[in-house]
Amino acid sequence: MGEQALRDLRADLDRSLEALAQVKAMAIRARNESEEYKAKAGDYLAKAMLLLKKAQGGELPSAEADRLAKEALIKKEEAEGQVTRALGQKAQFDENVVQMEGNIATLKQTISKWENELRTLRARVKVADATKDLNRQLSQMDSAGTVSTLERMKEKVLQKEALAEAYGDLANRAKSIDAEIDKAIDVRGAKAESELAELKQQLGIG
Repeated sequence: MGEQALRDLRADLDRSLEALAQVKAMAIRARNESEEYKAKAGDYLAKAMLLLKKAQGGELPSAEADRLAKEALIKKEEAEGQVTRALGQKAQFDENVVQMEGNIATLKQTISKWENELRTLRARVKVADATKDLNRQLSQMDSAGTVSTLERMKEKVLQKEALAEAYGDLANRAKSIDAEIDKAIDVRGAKAESELAELKQQLGIG
């Protein structure tokens, strides 16, 4: 829902920016028109003055010069009216631009605020999910059963270690008894004496 709201706000921002560009274009056009009509008004005034000068110099009949000069002044007045109209439109467009720019700035701030809040909410959701999973795993663990299993394993290890030690004692004891027997009867010495007696008998030595 938050992402959809942000998409709607961004779409509103795009439309507002497009509308702002159009209003600015109309303000520029109105300014250009006012300058154009101002130039025309000056041109008609110059023409009227030129007509009167020609009549004064005898280059043009006075009545004709007055008629044409009057028409030029009428055109001049019409052009000045267009200047006033264009400047009025420009002022209105400029006011609209200021208002729209303020609305767009507010909209951008709102979008930025929502984006930050959405990032924070996403992070909180991830933390909440991870915490939930961890707590679920911990709740499903049988601590008593785990301790019991470890104790049984420990007991088995102790039993195996004791059994290995017992076998070691038995092996050492068997080796020590054999050593005591061999030492007591001096097996090598007895064998050597027996062989010596056989050699003497073979040689006839008494």
